[in-house]
Amino acid sequence: MAPPQAPANGGAGNGSVVVAGGTAASVLEVESNGAGGDHNGVSDNGGGGAAPSVAANGNGKQGAERRRRSKKKKPAVSPKDRYWTPIDGKEAAAALEDGGEDGRRPLLFRTYRVKGILLHPYRLLTLLRLIAIVLFFIWRIRHPHADGMWLWWISMVGDLWFGVTWLLNQVAKLNPIKRVPDLALLKQQFDDLPDGNSNLPRLDVFINTVDPINEPMIYTMNSILSILAVDYPVDRTATYLSDDGGSIIHYEGLLETANFALLWVPFCRKHCIEPRAPESYFAVKSRPYTGNVPDEFVDDHRRMSREYDEFKVRLDALFTKIPERSDAYNAEAKEGAKATWMADGTQWPGTWFDPAENHKKGQHAGIVKVMLNHPGDEPQFGAPASAANPLDFSAVDVRLPMLVYISREKSPDYDHQKKAGAMNVQLRVSALLTNAPFIINFDGDHYVNNSLAFRAAMCFMLDRRDGDNTAFVQFPQRFDDVDPTDRYCNHNRVFFDATLLGLNGIQGPSYVGTGCMFRRIAVYGIDPPRWRSDDFKIVDNANKFGNSMSFINSIPSAANQEWSMTSPPADEESIKEELDNVMKCAYEEGTEFGKEIGWVYNIATEDVVTGFRLHRTGWRSMYCRIEPDAFRGTAPINLTERLYQILRWSGGSLEMFFSHCPLLAGRRLNFMQQVAYTNMTAYPISSVFLVFYLLFPVIWIFRGEFYIQKPFPTYVLYLVIVIVMTELIGMVEIKWAGLTLLDWIRNEQFYIIGATAVYPLATLHIVLKLVFRGKGVSFKLTAKQATSTVNEKYAEMYMVHWTPLLIPTIVVIAVNVGAIGAAIGKAIVGGWSLLQMADASLGLVFNAWILLLIYPFALGIMGRWSKRPYLLFIFFVIAFVVVAAVVFAIHAARTGSVRFHFSHSGGASFPTSWGF
Repeated sequence: MAPPQAPANGGAGNGSVVVAGGTAASVLEVESNGAGGDHNGVSDNGGGGAAPSVAANGNGKQGAERRRRSKKKKPAVSPKDRYWTPIDGKEAAAALEDGGEDGRRPLLFRTYRVKGILLHPYRLLTLLRLIAIVLFFIWRIRHPHADGMWLWWISMVGDLWFGVTWLLNQVAKLNPIKRVPDLALLKQQFDDLPDGNSNLPRLDVFINTVDPINEPMIYTMNSILSILAVDYPVDRTATYLSDDGGSIIHYEGLLETANFALLWVPFCRKHCIEPRAPESYFAVKSRPYTGNVPDEFVDDHRRMSREYDEFKVRLDALFTKIPERSDAYNAEAKEGAKATWMADGTQWPGTWFDPAENHKKGQHAGIVKVMLNHPGDEPQFGAPASAANPLDFSAVDVRLPMLVYISREKSPDYDHQKKAGAMNVQLRVSALLTNAPFIINFDGDHYVNNSLAFRAAMCFMLDRRDGDNTAFVQFPQRFDDVDPTDRYCNHNRVFFDATLLGLNGIQGPSYVGTGCMFRRIAVYGIDPPRWRSDDFKIVDNANKFGNSMSFINSIPSAANQEWSMTSPPADEESIKEELDNVMKCAYEEGTEFGKEIGWVYNIATEDVVTGFRLHRTGWRSMYCRIEPDAFRGTAPINLTERLYQILRWSGGSLEMFFSHCPLLAGRRLNFMQQVAYTNMTAYPISSVFLVFYLLFPVIWIFRGEFYIQKPFPTYVLYLVIVIVMTELIGMVEIKWAGLTLLDWIRNEQFYIIGATAVYPLATLHIVLKLVFRGKGVSFKLTAKQATSTVNEKYAEMYMVHWTPLLIPTIVVIAVNVGAIGAAIGKAIVGGWSLLQMADASLGLVFNAWILLLIYPFALGIMGRWSKRPYLLFIFFVIAFVVVAAVVFAIHAARTGSVRFHFSHSGGASFPTSWGF
């Protein structure tokens, strides 16, 4: 669960009071500190060697007052920013002096690097570990002694692979860079205009969903509500929901959402609500108030809470209301197929509840419905409070952004390319309706957690240094409803908060599927300005974009960030024909969509490959991490669902390695970026060698003594040195990345779980695909837990869904438990010397370490018993005793007697080994 959020002004209130309000169980904290109108955001503090997160978007007099206060009081430094120092101070000072004159745009973000006190030791430890690895290999080659030379060769190749992949992973993080958007300066340059309007570029928002059951509709509608209420000019955003299942449930749910937004969005604007997804907002019982009208907040909050509860009831009722309505219409028709009917008495053109020809999943007509029309340019204030409307919106702009429902045409004769195909249809439809120069995409279960997030991304796109060459801005993924210990490493903070910061210092982070803002012309496959020739043309070959001239003619306009367009009515016959055309299954035949245009096809990880294609073309990307988190979503907390998710990612990564080899990308892709992409795509191969290591104890159990390397003490010494240095590097990384020790441990644990349960299967699948030219990894929609009550929280985590994916890791657990138990039994009856026992205990440390790393998996297969983790340790102890007793009994049966003794002869036994 996320910790309580700090007050929006970044400090303690100077006059906080608590008032009762909302529902009977809620208490709302109202902070009367005079900061009304301020929003929480991020900005640079102007020096001091840190990049603190502070409020940066005041409105009118309150905003000016906030800026005056910020000059007098230096904001507190966040612990995450303690070890960062600015590197663009002179450039920023020069930019302030020229004041954006001569058409020069200001510096809209500040750049920071890790302080030398951490960066230099980090690099030194990396170098020392590399030297230790090289010396280790030299020693092993000079001492090729083992009890099984074939396993010695396997271990040599495996250790070499581990060393190479570690180096590929590590070098990409040697120059981490953090960039912090300056929202106050963005507002000053683009919003505070004499006419009161905004010059911020237009923005199209894409949301994708498929199934209202596996992806509960309440999540999708909350995502839409948070987007409609975002702090961005209302006439410059348009939201497109792609329903790839063609479900009338989503369509009518969107109608209900549009109606509820008439209350929710003005309420958010009036009281500066954060976050602006009602499910998340009402889930917190106490939070600081930062609006202008605290005396009206309690009554407004109580009313909105009731309205939201009623809204959820109406959404749930759609699952019974629509079938009942359809049954009534079908009863009147008395013949023909059982159609699904809309409220206006017409048949739904998408998927029916009772599938019929041209009305089932994978076969239905294309649909475009404008739910909310494009608003006007002038503010439209709401009505004062009255008996019919107790909420006073007379001082609030009640306009809503444009909202569009899309369901593309489906036919069984075509491969529709899952999410990538749906987004390419959104790309063309939005080009005909709004054609914003920038696009941001979300999965259906992600919502805007910080209303200034869109503005933060724009700081990178509009910056004068490299903004024009920036293809996309990637935000980290954050999740709600993950258990407090993050058992299955859903937050994946080592990747999002360390690896992506490292890539930010090269050519930019990879695209990770959601929460990413794109430059539209970059998605079209057009070269960045830095790589354009003198005779460059935006559209060099119209045929690769298809046969829609309206769409092709819109492409040059999309390259103009200041271009403005009023959306044409979607029901006009001419535009309707064009929309139908670009949604057709056959539209992309003979085009470059799915290859060099749009989102890439024929791969499970279309997100990473699409970002790679943009980088390969010469574009760069930016990483944006702000406080509070920009976006949040849901994650699978069930072990089986989590493993299936990782299977898709790892299989898709390997597909990318062989089909889009990063090392052959060409000179536009930075060499270090090639190295990083190679590591991100080839990592599952490590599991082939790792599984050998984890199963080596089987040989020791049956053979009694076994070495994969002699002399054993020297071998162990090298391993200890290499492993200790790995952990030291990790500890330094934790500091500069702002991680916790638990984040690091969970990352280590779930890597081993993935390497035993998932990565081998993904590797085998790709090998079979390459040999037999089969299909790639199939896309399995990850089921998300529905919103639950407090009593049911984390219930999914305690459910066991048995699948063959669980078997390999269970075998690894059994083998290592057996090794420890067998060692205990043999120590008792085998006549070991103290030296032998000491050497064996060193090997057993690795067995215990393996069990510790697989500990979250073991809890997962215990089901509800895992609520008492101590039971797992009791089980392990019992298993050790049982195995030792079996060894003891077998020895007694063979010798006919029981004897306890130690001898002074014999070599040391080695139960297992560990690579690096």
